[in-house]
Amino acid sequence: MSDLGITFEEVGRAGVVTLDRSTRLNALTREMFEALTAHYRRWEPAAHIYGVAMQSSHPSVFSSGGDLKILHEWSEQGATAAIREFYRAAYTHVWALEKFIRPNVPLINGLVFGGGVAISLYGTHCVAGEGYKFAMPQVGIGFLPDTGGTYFLPRLLGLTGLYLALTGGSIGSADAYRLRLVTHYIPSAHFHVVKDALSDNHPVDRLLDGLHRDPGEGELARFTPVINRAFSAPSVEEILARLDAERGEDADWARETAAEIRKKSPTSLKIAFAQMQRGKELALDEALKLEFRLASHLVASHDYREGIAARIAGKGRAPNWQPAKLDAVDDAWVESLFVTPVDDELELENLKPGL
Repeated sequence: MSDLGITFEEVGRAGVVTLDRSTRLNALTREMFEALTAHYRRWEPAAHIYGVAMQSSHPSVFSSGGDLKILHEWSEQGATAAIREFYRAAYTHVWALEKFIRPNVPLINGLVFGGGVAISLYGTHCVAGEGYKFAMPQVGIGFLPDTGGTYFLPRLLGLTGLYLALTGGSIGSADAYRLRLVTHYIPSAHFHVVKDALSDNHPVDRLLDGLHRDPGEGELARFTPVINRAFSAPSVEEILARLDAERGEDADWARETAAEIRKKSPTSLKIAFAQMQRGKELALDEALKLEFRLASHLVASHDYREGIAARIAGKGRAPNWQPAKLDAVDDAWVESLFVTPVDDELELENLKPGL
């Protein structure tokens, strides 16, 4: 295992990135994000590199997201500047990956949560295997669905993005393909074929299309009507009211969904809802800058400290959110988070594709 938790190789014409921090479920650090950005920027103009493959050494985890253990330690120390720089590195990498025009093929056959999305969703391709599992669970730690969630979640089919943002729910490869979170479904037994082809300069689109298999409808597809019905409400409170009022064949699902939402930070739920409304009109770079502003406001908040502490030190205990109820959250204060600048806001290079 690399001391950094990630290795970079050049195999023939391919750059190969391996997430290799299995004991921490490939949780991402600032140093890992910065190393990824540096290598992608180095490979971008390199004539000998055709494309990049990314893989995990863990059999069932691609990346569990940002390293909450480190964030917890910093939070306990009051090191908000260090936490901000972690998020700056993450969002900067999203932007570098979005502008990387060579074939980029993450091969995901395990869970990919939160920050793991930052290193895999953007770029030219994304391959899911049979063990793929996606989630944006940040509202459960008193934070927000970031790494571009403001941009990509509102653009998913119907109101599924808002559902994923507020519940932190996970989906498998079939739903992810239907929602276009991945470009191909390929059984993991064939992942080595993709890596070999990239190293041999084989045209990647034709290869991936040939290996792709129909993943089926997915578990979430049948709930699309009730999701659109409930999550079209004008507030989180009204979404919960609609879920509570659901009758018929979807009533049990609606009740379970409402119960899951009620476990989350009320403040984070309000922020995430506002993100999804604004995100429809934002470009990716605008969304990332907004997320950094929001993150900068939140990293010193009670719910952020409490949410991470409950997950790490509390071994999964129920967090003590403050305020504990949606109707006690100050909507004007939530609005102010979006419009109040912070010191040293995120700046993104005006990178042109290929440069």
